[in-house]
Amino acid sequence: MSTVILTAPAALPDHPGAARTRLRITRRGRRVLAAAAAAPVVAAVAAAVLGGGAALGSGVAGAPAGTFETVTVMAGDSLWSIAERVAPSADPRDVVDEIASLNGLAGAELEMGQRLALPVAYSAAD
Repeated sequence: MSTVILTAPAALPDHPGAARTRLRITRRGRRVLAAAAAAPVVAAVAAAVLGGGAALGSGVAGAPAGTFETVTVMAGDSLWSIAERVAPSADPRDVVDEIASLNGLAGAELEMGQRLALPVAYSAAD
């Protein structure tokens, strides 16, 4: 059985490559390093500032409380049937769209007992 031993060469003080030196960063290098470290922070702040107003629907003030009427969804009601009931002379497609928009409905599914706000144009018709 044989054994292999690896040893590092001894550093000679008069040998130019043997002495360890500290890493020196130039002024330009420090600027590049600082910019690379700050880039993700700047991007996150910019995204927060630019996306912060996305939650606002619009700058238009909403209707004061109590200026519109609500309707309670009964068993078997749909947006279409409610639209036909509150605005019989209007196009139901337009009324359904306005009711869904006013109430922030993503789809046409309603639950019994749910209260829906009616657009001002149709609230007096009920």
